[in-house]
Amino acid sequence: MAEKLAIDGGPKVRTEPFPERTPYGKQEEDLLLQAVRSQNLFGKSGTFVKAFEEKFAAFYGMNYAQSSTSGTASIHLAVGAVNPEPGDEIITAPITDPGSVMPILMQNAVPVFADVDPKTLNMTPESIEANITDRTRAIILVHLFGRPCDIDAVVKIAEKHDVVLIEDCAQCHATKYKGKYAGTFGHMGCFSFQQSKHMTTGDGGMTVTNDEGTYIKLKLFADKGWDYKYMGERDHAFLAPNYRMTEMQGAVGLAQLEKLRFVVERRHELGKLLCELLADAPGVAPVPYEGDREVSWWNFIFHVTGHDPDAFCKAVSAEGVSMSAHYINDPIYMRGNFLTEKRTYGKSGCPFTCGVTSREYKYGPELVPRAVQGLGTVVVRGIHEHMDEGDIRDMAAAITKVAKAMS
Repeated sequence: MAEKLAIDGGPKVRTEPFPERTPYGKQEEDLLLQAVRSQNLFGKSGTFVKAFEEKFAAFYGMNYAQSSTSGTASIHLAVGAVNPEPGDEIITAPITDPGSVMPILMQNAVPVFADVDPKTLNMTPESIEANITDRTRAIILVHLFGRPCDIDAVVKIAEKHDVVLIEDCAQCHATKYKGKYAGTFGHMGCFSFQQSKHMTTGDGGMTVTNDEGTYIKLKLFADKGWDYKYMGERDHAFLAPNYRMTEMQGAVGLAQLEKLRFVVERRHELGKLLCELLADAPGVAPVPYEGDREVSWWNFIFHVTGHDPDAFCKAVSAEGVSMSAHYINDPIYMRGNFLTEKRTYGKSGCPFTCGVTSREYKYGPELVPRAVQGLGTVVVRGIHEHMDEGDIRDMAAAITKVAKAMS
């Protein structure tokens, strides 16, 4: 007979709160103090941002790294470097943050959404290629939840169709695919340092590349089209925003970079244990590990296929292990009206209504049926590097208890 669930008055599996993540320590404090005592927090004339960019590039084995103010900004830099014509198309993910979409629209290009694997929720090469047209300029490949996509296949597609490959690694820092870090396979790799990410400066971003010409464009785009080294006195090369990182972010980033592989390896290990412990939970489907890649688990996900996901999460949360179903609930382009109703620049509807597109665009759930399927069953639970094996076993016990009772 199954144990009585906590939601029905039974004892909880977990009565103590889980440990909080504490990403910052003495090294961050010391470097921050050095930055403040320098009496200069302006990144372009300081030392910390420059050092952070250099060490970040070296860590990933790339020639260049350009800092920015956020992960969204890092992607905007990459799209700015592509410099699409108004109405050109850029393929991206339907399950992601708006930061993977907004930069496309901000350059008056058109987001096109590839479908996903309903288990991993990552974009599939087949759907990416099926969405390429003669207006496609780039692919933004989103590595979701710390699991690299099938990168090799997407690289071949980008090369075949002569489009730029941008890797969105906001949730996939320092995570290896076939022995090499995600973010280093495409023309550019983009990273976020927002508070929830594997390494964090509170907010901030970085874009890496091996191509010098691309790097110059990134650097100019980050600072209003002007840079001391690459432009003349107060000359501005092109229309561009201001995404300059401060010395405080650079100082914290230097300390965070030294911890990054520990964070990734620890999350990989904890997530693997949780997958193993859930293998026999009825109606629960962990996402299997693949031998050619790490999974750094920005958040841990699994699928509930034999029960109602919302009722399931409510019951597990009552056991002292909070979790939620459906992640973003709908494809990202349906979360707001900027695409479904073409609410972009004032009432203009540009680029959709300005005579620059080659076809009509409609954004509904039918575009990505596998994404809708995956969002219907996915459950999300945070894990982090400061948890231990006992925490993971309690998570598994709560999930398994509810799964057996509901079966």
